[in-house]
Amino acid sequence: MFEKFLNLKGRLMSLEKPLVMGILNVTPDSFYAASRQQSEEAIRRRIEQIIYEGGTFIDVGGYSTRPDAAEVSEDEEWQRLKPALNILQRDFPDVPVSVDTFRPTIARRAIEDCGVALINDISGGEVFFSVSDNDDDDAFLPLTGVPYILMHIKGTPRTMHQNTSYEGDMLEEIMLFFAEKLRRLHLLGVNDVIIDPGFGFSKTVEQNYKLMSHIGDFKKMLNAPVLVGISRKSMIYKVLGTTSDESLNGTTVLNTYALMQGADILRVHDVKAAVEAVKIIYKLKH
Repeated sequence: MFEKFLNLKGRLMSLEKPLVMGILNVTPDSFYAASRQQSEEAIRRRIEQIIYEGGTFIDVGGYSTRPDAAEVSEDEEWQRLKPALNILQRDFPDVPVSVDTFRPTIARRAIEDCGVALINDISGGEVFFSVSDNDDDDAFLPLTGVPYILMHIKGTPRTMHQNTSYEGDMLEEIMLFFAEKLRRLHLLGVNDVIIDPGFGFSKTVEQNYKLMSHIGDFKKMLNAPVLVGISRKSMIYKVLGTTSDESLNGTTVLNTYALMQGADILRVHDVKAAVEAVKIIYKLKH
């Protein structure tokens, strides 16, 4: 089995008990409106809420990846991220921070300028591969020193909903995707890789649930920690006939199931509910 620790710039973080990653969106258009935080006061309140409710990580995103979201320039993405990252670095230095980005330059600046401890990449590895393929050691080396969240996707956020067909067995194709990307990342010296099955990305509702039922297989076969991010997504509210605003209970049910299957990290909007689910499932297992 994989080592049950993440190396966060020399600080070892145990994965023996599942952890919760709280979402901090600094965008005006994320799919869940209640998660959008833009003023410094609102950002600070959200940070304090995540910490108070028991979140371990804070994942900061400045570029909405919902299908109809507006394009955002690299400069604008950084200008959105910078105030939140500065607050976290200055006033909450002990909180491990993740940046949700698919741009290598943003990832590098976040690590070097703001002390970010993880990179959460929805591009399927392109943050690393695009830099390493250019033999730009100065740009690449900072990226190898932090844990990396590798998510499955076909195409881009703009095209993913037209890329839900699979040539053969979906689970086998996704498994092979991860196996190949993990091989390449390890060859490049990236040691701590967390896999994210990419719920909602390039998958129908039915495919999302099939994937969820095999979380344990991915963890076992790939020998890597698994992050599950299904918080208030359409795979929940379409089944329930509700909206993202009404999807907390469904989210908690699915997060609980994911924990039973062996999920190591839950990425959520509602930290308190996720932390309580972790406590109960951990108690059942121990």
